[in-house]
Amino acid sequence: MSADWWTSTVVYQVYPRSFSDSTGNGIGDLPGITARLGHVADLGAGAIWLSPFYRSPMADFGYDISDHCAVDPLFGTLDDFDTLVSTAHGLGLRVLVDFVPNHTSDQHPWFAASRSSRHDPQRDWYVWRDPAPDGGPPNNWVASWGGGPAWTLDPTTGQYYLHCFLSQQPDLNWANPEVVAAMHEVLRFWLDRGVDGFRADVVHLIGKDPLLGDDDPDLIPLPHVVLNHRPEAHPLLRDLRHLLDAYPHAPAMVGEVFLLDTNAMAEYYGNGDELHLSFNFAPLFSPWDAGLWRRHIERTEQALAPRQAWPTWALSNHDVPRHRSRYGGSEDVARSAAVLLMCLRGTPFMYAGEELGLTDADVPADQQVDPGGRDGCRAPVPWTRAAPHGWPGDQPWLPWPPDPGTASAEAQRQDPASMYHLYRRLIAVRNAHGALLSGDQQLLDTPDGVVGWRRLDPDGTQHVTVLVNFGGEPVDVVVDPDRDGEDAATLLVILSSDGLGERTAFTGRLGANQSVVLAGHP
Repeated sequence: MSADWWTSTVVYQVYPRSFSDSTGNGIGDLPGITARLGHVADLGAGAIWLSPFYRSPMADFGYDISDHCAVDPLFGTLDDFDTLVSTAHGLGLRVLVDFVPNHTSDQHPWFAASRSSRHDPQRDWYVWRDPAPDGGPPNNWVASWGGGPAWTLDPTTGQYYLHCFLSQQPDLNWANPEVVAAMHEVLRFWLDRGVDGFRADVVHLIGKDPLLGDDDPDLIPLPHVVLNHRPEAHPLLRDLRHLLDAYPHAPAMVGEVFLLDTNAMAEYYGNGDELHLSFNFAPLFSPWDAGLWRRHIERTEQALAPRQAWPTWALSNHDVPRHRSRYGGSEDVARSAAVLLMCLRGTPFMYAGEELGLTDADVPADQQVDPGGRDGCRAPVPWTRAAPHGWPGDQPWLPWPPDPGTASAEAQRQDPASMYHLYRRLIAVRNAHGALLSGDQQLLDTPDGVVGWRRLDPDGTQHVTVLVNFGGEPVDVVVDPDRDGEDAATLLVILSSDGLGERTAFTGRLGANQSVVLAGHP
């Protein structure tokens, strides 16, 4: 088994509540996921990442965990999880699960003990402080989801506890070795059940200023999560990496380092001894603009190269509006974005439904349930043309995305020109070319509105050129005419976002919102 499999695979994110329901209660579950794993394998992805399915009161829909080593009955049982892992492995899919190290539910037994008394043995498992002299919170940190203080006064003991998210999500104290040991046991529990790695939720938050100093007042009301960049995290991450490296099946950890500075994010790779991968959020929040994307690509390479670290790329996830919605809804733009995602140097993460071209659901106010306003991107995945679109109940937990019949997996599979088949062909092209899997990357000189790059095979025998037209008008592109006499006519279009011109010599013209993948030899 390759020790660096995480550099050469496509990871497919599954949000369990919205993926596939096996019981008819309108909520996706583990048996539902297992039944649809063939869809993921047929796409060509090599791994799935499961958002939380653990026991939880669901204040934050699973990111408030009350038992890290149990499946919430909404989603099934541990036996169902074992079946999912076995089935996935049988299909050649690795399985990553969410690891939520920064906080628990306020209903976790650890917190129940911690808040019971200032003298409880588990008091220091969480972050408690006396009120400020005026009786208010101990510092000015701001919580996510609501923008209020990241502190709640607990009347039982008269102290505040820290919660960088909801008040129902108290922060663990990773400065306490007992907490570290307990969370290591959580990782071992799932590794021993065969998981291949973890997506670590806001993992940079586990290292905090021991003095709990105020955030810069000029940066308020930014939530503390995007400001917490502390050296205390790095030895903790090195310990996590040591734990993972002890397992022979080479599990990997990708961190949600929710910092918008790419250089800061890069520090959490360490020197090859901390995170295997880290999400890079600056591009995720970028508009569809050639100049901005070119700078993101340059900055990512510059930040990671000194550490020999491997990039990640993602356009959508369960926390942000789907990229097709953010980019204006155009299918042509979404198709070009798929080429960008799959052909940049790094590991692509795609969000379930991306391959169907889904846009966000319009969720009426009386059906909105998420404390962070993320309901639209979490709409259920439609599987069949006819209602209820492959879900056995009358109505899923959230409304359908627009045009669920046309956007369903069934309809998309039946249309050779669909978004689904574009993703399938893209992943096949990626998997067939070493230059796209692991090759170096060189940005090209291109006209305004176009971003182009060349991927070079590690053994020097092949290169692949990718051109992305971010604009709504055709444009002529000269592809390095002085490079060993090469010109556009020597390059074959092996894939285009709109299917036009494939298997013919590249003419030098990109259509409006068109992307192409070109093959040639140096």
